[in-house]
Amino acid sequence: MLSGNIVKSACMGIALAVLTSSNVALAAMPKKLNFGIISTESASALESNFSPFLKDMEKFVGIPIKAYFASDYAGVIEGMRFKKVDLAWFGNKSAIEAVDRAGGEVFAQTIKDDGSKGYYSLLITHKDSDLNSLEDVLKCDKTKTFGNGDPNSTSGYAIPGYYVWALNDKNPEDCFKRVVSSNHEGNAIAVATKNVDVATNNTESIYARLGKTKPEMAAQIKEIWRSPLIPSDPMVWRKDLPQELKEKLLYFFIQYGRFGAMDKVERERKVLANLSDGWGPFLASSDAQLIDVRRIEAFKKKLKAEKKGDTAGVKEAESDLAQLEKMQKVIGKSGY
Repeated sequence: MLSGNIVKSACMGIALAVLTSSNVALAAMPKKLNFGIISTESASALESNFSPFLKDMEKFVGIPIKAYFASDYAGVIEGMRFKKVDLAWFGNKSAIEAVDRAGGEVFAQTIKDDGSKGYYSLLITHKDSDLNSLEDVLKCDKTKTFGNGDPNSTSGYAIPGYYVWALNDKNPEDCFKRVVSSNHEGNAIAVATKNVDVATNNTESIYARLGKTKPEMAAQIKEIWRSPLIPSDPMVWRKDLPQELKEKLLYFFIQYGRFGAMDKVERERKVLANLSDGWGPFLASSDAQLIDVRRIEAFKKKLKAEKKGDTAGVKEAESDLAQLEKMQKVIGKSGY
């Protein structure tokens, strides 16, 4: 049996350890958080829509939260890499870069306010254009101009890069007399005003955002190609954030617009409905959400290596595809 002094000493040691660990946890908590927002449209519009959501998050976690904008997706990724961004809304392609290069980790997934869990990449033209199908685009007669997306955009670049170009053994530079790039809003406006003939975009940008904010522009646009379903956008945090903070953030996202009194839920659903193309309550997610887009990127790499006769590159891409296939089997059909 332990003596009284030993018990007392042990209890004091435990208390000191608890107090010390508590102080370490408190010291590790940041004084503010920067929330990165990808550049899908103008910063002023994004700031206006996200402000109520960020204020609610700030109140919940007890730490000031500021919006972080950059001129392109890479700016938000680099912001996370250099710890100027703590958590962010990304597309799947840009989330891959954030996870691989910036110490990020997927923790939640957006869904639409109608409950759907995905969206579609598009090719769009002016409603009066003589381009009416993907086959028309792939004639590649170099008489048209093309608006590509941000290189880190899933729907604006990665998905059409695979389904439109790689699978048809083409690339934009071979098909158009001029190729430019912009965000979704910029490409939509360029098509609507006939500054480019065809451009990438997505269903969120055209039918939800532009349809609400600039309906006269949206009315000038027609869709001529649609991709397979793309998983809804992920939320990514820095893996090195304090565990206590990550638990608070995760609970905030999962409960928002879902738990509590009906007037609270109603108000939060309205806030979510004004974000991007209209969001519903978030779902829990993980890096496994990115497997599908990683497979597309690996397959593109394989096709490119095959075209160059790069045997080592083909083997590397095949190894990546095999590893991703194993990961997919672990995840199965039950979700992320």
